[in-house]
Amino acid sequence: MVNKKGAFIRKIFIFPIRIYQNCISPLYPARCRFYPSCSEYAALAIEKHGVVRGIWLGIKRICRCNPWCEGGFDPVPENIEPCKLVLKKTVRFIVSKITVK
Repeated sequence: MVNKKGAFIRKIFIFPIRIYQNCISPLYPARCRFYPSCSEYAALAIEKHGVVRGIWLGIKRICRCNPWCEGGFDPVPENIEPCKLVLKKTVRFIVSKITVK
């Protein structure tokens, strides 16, 4: 369960997304390739995983939203790997590509 301070901080970060959804987004035709839309995905990710991981998931989703991506149904993941594990895997991958065999 999220404490009151954590819930308040999440609401602060979700507020600009809701302003975008209600004031700016209706002015343009729908173009998102995914369901839920990228802005809704970011808001749900912040609610579910907290501010830091939620913003990171939102950024990753926006980067996937391009003409070369098929799109479709893409819900917020229930569980995500801890940041240290992801960092270790990333470093290991980069090192494996750099080293000469």
